[in-house]
Amino acid sequence: MNHIAKAFPDSLLQQVRQMRIIAVVVIDDPEQAVPLANCLLDSGIRAIELTLRTPAAFEALKNIRSQCPQMTAGLGTVLFTQQVQQAVDGDAAFAVSPGMNPNIVKAAIEAKLPFAPGITTPSEVETAVELGCRLLKFFPAEPSGGLPYLKAMNAPYAHLDLQYIPLGGLNECNFVEYLNLDCVPAVGGSWIAPRNQIVAGDWSSIAATAKRAVAKLN
Repeated sequence: MNHIAKAFPDSLLQQVRQMRIIAVVVIDDPEQAVPLANCLLDSGIRAIELTLRTPAAFEALKNIRSQCPQMTAGLGTVLFTQQVQQAVDGDAAFAVSPGMNPNIVKAAIEAKLPFAPGITTPSEVETAVELGCRLLKFFPAEPSGGLPYLKAMNAPYAHLDLQYIPLGGLNECNFVEYLNLDCVPAVGGSWIAPRNQIVAGDWSSIAATAKRAVAKLN
C-alpha cells in the first residue's frame, strides 16, 4: 500500500515508534521552550508537539530546533493552510491537526511536511487514507470512546496497517493500555507538561511526571 505512505515517511514513523510518548504542550513564552525541551530530554522524552494555540509557538519551535536538535519537535493544532508553510519555514519535524481538513493534508504533502490529521470516525479515516495518510491522530481519544472504540473503528482497516496516535483524556494511569495496541506507535501526552507548570517554570514537577511515564514504558 505505497500510496498511503505519502503524508508521513516510514523513517520518521519508526522514530515515533521508538519514542512512544510525544509531549503535547502550550507555550506562552518562547524563552521557556529550550528549558522545557532540556527538562523533557533529561527525563527521557524525546518528542514534543508545540500546539499553535498561542503566537509563541513558531518562535518556540525555532528555539528548540536550533538549540536542542536532539529533540524531535513538531507543531500541533494546524488549522490553516498558511500554517503549513510556516511549519516548514520553522523546520518542524512533523505537524498534526485536531481534525481532518483535506486542504491542509494536500498542502502538507505538497510541502513535504510529515503530517498526521485528526480523525474520530470511519468516514474521516477513509478520507485520510484516500489522501495518502498512514499515520492518524485519534482525537479526542477518551471522550470518543477510548480503547474499545479505537479497536472497533480500526477493525475494517487492519489490513491497511494504519497507525494511530491517541490524544485527549490520556493520563499516566491509562496511556500504557493504548501503547499495548499494535496500531498505536506512540501517544500524545498533554499531562506531561501542563501549561501552568510551564508558565511557572516548574521544571522539577514536569521532570517528575515525565520520568514516571518513561518508567512505565519499561
